Amino acid sequence: MSIFVNSNSKVLVQGVTGKEGSFWAKHMKDMGTKVVFGVTPGKEGQDVDGIPVYHTVRRGIAEHDADISMLFVPPKFTKDAVFEALDAGIKKICTIADGIPLHDAVQIRKAALSCGAMVIGGNTSGIISIGEAMLGTIPYWIERVYKKGHIGVMTRSGSLTNEVTAEIVGGGFGVSTLIGVGGDPVPGTRFAELLPMYEADPDTKALVIIGELGGTMEEEVAELMQEKKFTKPLVAFLGGRTAPEGKRMGHAGAIVSGGKGTVKGKTEALTKAGGKVARRPSMVPLLLKEFLG
Repeated sequence: MSIFVNSNSKVLVQGVTGKEGSFWAKHMKDMGTKVVFGVTPGKEGQDVDGIPVYHTVRRGIAEHDADISMLFVPPKFTKDAVFEALDAGIKKICTIADGIPLHDAVQIRKAALSCGAMVIGGNTSGIISIGEAMLGTIPYWIERVYKKGHIGVMTRSGSLTNEVTAEIVGGGFGVSTLIGVGGDPVPGTRFAELLPMYEADPDTKALVIIGELGGTMEEEVAELMQEKKFTKPLVAFLGGRTAPEGKRMGHAGAIVSGGKGTVKGKTEALTKAGGKVARRPSMVPLLLKEFLG
């Protein structure tokens, strides 16, 4: 079993004829993903590396089964593309767009929740279930470096993900599913909303979260752990530990406000809930071994 995407998932790609869409759709196929069709308005009848192209999601759905949409669409068009996928009945959507207007991001999240759907992103590199399927812009070499195993990974950070996950693998563990929720202030899906999926996955024995300064996603994880709604071992690495107090660091998601969002506060909350927090990426596999032996 895998989280969100697996070898049986049928994926459509919105924006498939663009430079990014065509490049990454081919990579997704090469990494085992079943890409069944693509969408670009005005380009129906074309194909991209054997992927048939349709004007709309509904026209593609009429001829192909699909259960996930991968968006390679500019930020200002992302809301319309997400709404089109939701309107066609797609319940799982991933978008890499960085810089989706804030009001659009709020409307995307509200619309997805109202439809019982889940949007991953924006500002994410994607999702990978090792050895099965990939969504987004995760490069080829990941599968050569990240071996399959039983450690789930959720991350807000693009830059820290490879470093921390490489340490996990170097420590003798493997990865089940890695999900990048993105670093924007209003992500489509939050850490706490993914926890039940990892909790239910028999292939995931422990979870690593790669968090950051700002926001409250890590505190929300701690609350679910306190409530025993997530019971598996959890190790966190939090970026921004040495950031000057009162400073906003990095992207728009890294905002400390109302006394919440500090690395110190997140560390205390996760530790109190029974998790372990690594001060350095190299400590992550050591803490996993304390849990798992």
